Amino acid sequence: MRSTYLPGAGGHLRWIDIPGDGPARVYLHGLGCAGSADFTGIAAHPALHGARSIVVDLLGHGFSDGPQDFPGTLEAHAETVAALLDDEGIKDAVLVGHSMGGAVAITLAATRPDLVSRLVVAEPNLRAGGGLYSAAIAAQSEEDFVGHGFRTVLSTLDPEYAARVRTADPAILHRSAVSLVHGTTPGTAERFYGLPQPRVMLIGAHSRPYADEPAVRQAGIPVALVPDAGHHMMRDNPEGFVAALAESAAGPAVSRERGGTRTERVGS
Repeated sequence: MRSTYLPGAGGHLRWIDIPGDGPARVYLHGLGCAGSADFTGIAAHPALHGARSIVVDLLGHGFSDGPQDFPGTLEAHAETVAALLDDEGIKDAVLVGHSMGGAVAITLAATRPDLVSRLVVAEPNLRAGGGLYSAAIAAQSEEDFVGHGFRTVLSTLDPEYAARVRTADPAILHRSAVSLVHGTTPGTAERFYGLPQPRVMLIGAHSRPYADEPAVRQAGIPVALVPDAGHHMMRDNPEGFVAALAESAAGPAVSRERGGTRTERVGS
């Protein structure tokens, strides 16, 4: 695991670097999770061999530091990833973001388009209001959540998910949830629809009907289904997720069956 000190944030961002050639794939995890837990096996999968992979633990998550004053907004998380890419001299990254990580990827692509060549986002937070998990966290004050709400949330999660969330800094977890509920200006969905880079959205088949799918299709963005999976598709069906990612990150999506996933053109 490597470490990059971010003076502006006052802490170390930690990440796994899997060497390879061509555009680097940069993996960004969801709220309360960690790239080191969610994406290391995905990034090292033989089907994705050859490309450099950077698996990030966002600040306040996983092995990264939790600076006391870090605001935890989508913009702040995007700035830390941009600082890492600048430090590594990466200009054409393929961003792979799940849930909150998808919203961070969209924010980064919109604010630093020079760093991003393509986006693959898996059920990203496109709308203000958050999901059930983030909304429940954001409904509490930061003081209450840090004091007792964090422990309560952990007690409601399945053991595998709780093991990830337990490593998160409670204050930054709360601030990140609040940011998801408040959204961005312009909105994350509007940013996503207007990006010039090629984009693909992945959906777990069990997540259908997926509220944002019609608007994503109408914007001309291909949608790929990961079979036998819900929101946590990397855990539910890692082989299907890898197949979807291999197809989506390699070139423009087309209508075909391959490797346990179906990528669909708009209107199909």
